[in-house]
Amino acid sequence: MKIDIVIAGVGGQGNVLMSRILARAAMEAGLAVRTSEVIGMAQRGGPVTSQVRMGDALYGGLIPDRQADIILGLELAETVRVLPKLKPGGRVITSSTSLVPVSVAVGLSTYDREALLQYLQTMTSRPVIFDAVSLALQVGNARAANVVLLGALSTLPVLPFSPETLMRCCLESIPAQFQSINQKAFELGRRIMEVD
Repeated sequence: MKIDIVIAGVGGQGNVLMSRILARAAMEAGLAVRTSEVIGMAQRGGPVTSQVRMGDALYGGLIPDRQADIILGLELAETVRVLPKLKPGGRVITSSTSLVPVSVAVGLSTYDREALLQYLQTMTSRPVIFDAVSLALQVGNARAANVVLLGALSTLPVLPFSPETLMRCCLESIPAQFQSINQKAFELGRRIMEVD
């Protein structure tokens, strides 16, 4: 058994925390885990990509192209950027959040949100796309959008640990004053998948 998960986003969205929570849940399930993070220019809103591998026959932390079982996206363009990692039949769960780069603001490039959504719909099977930031705001903090995505992920039957384990690992990784908000965010993410 082996599960490979890619998490895509930009700096400040909680991408690395998500990978550590997933790794912790996998270790508690008795699985071997390898992780890798690319945090280039994260402090300036640059791309951040985490890779989490769990299970048997792990020879490194990097997931080969077309091998990822799941892509979790915190930002729309970054989700599209990592699509070559997804294996045929793999699942994509992504926020529709768009964080327009500075290069767009100064006219050096473009950000075509509709084209990105269409590409994602065309290139993947049954992608789940929702506004995780808006859901997180419903529970009181936009920064819980990453936990909304983890809640949505917890509904997939391919995970080698229970939703309860993932939520507990999540809450144990978050300061006490934010645990109630994040518990609600996790549950909202689960409910989103019920209507998928």
